[in-house]
Amino acid sequence: MSPKIKSAVAGALAGALNGFFGAGGGMVLVPLLIRWVKLDERRTFATSVFIILPLCAVSAAVYLLKSKIDLMLTLPYLAGGLVGGFIGGRCFKSIPTALLRRLFGLLLIYGGIRSLLQ
Repeated sequence: MSPKIKSAVAGALAGALNGFFGAGGGMVLVPLLIRWVKLDERRTFATSVFIILPLCAVSAAVYLLKSKIDLMLTLPYLAGGLVGGFIGGRCFKSIPTALLRRLFGLLLIYGGIRSLLQ
């Protein structure tokens, strides 16, 4: 499979996860960008975040148009997310990639366990 087709498949999987669950595209993109595109891990995490932004915007627009979203309820989460995203982006260079990889793996395991137990 050509790299462009692999990238489009990875993007489609990430978009589907965002559409189905409201998040989770990075869980697909990070491993596939590392394996298929051969990006180094730091560039992979940054690229994944950059790709996820428009996917989340599309999913959010679909949810907003198709259902009733309480925008006032979202404001504290948006504010916290903006602060957390800024702090995470600023600290990104100083965190060793091995630690980032382990933290990402732990996050996946934690999310999987929580989903199975609910």
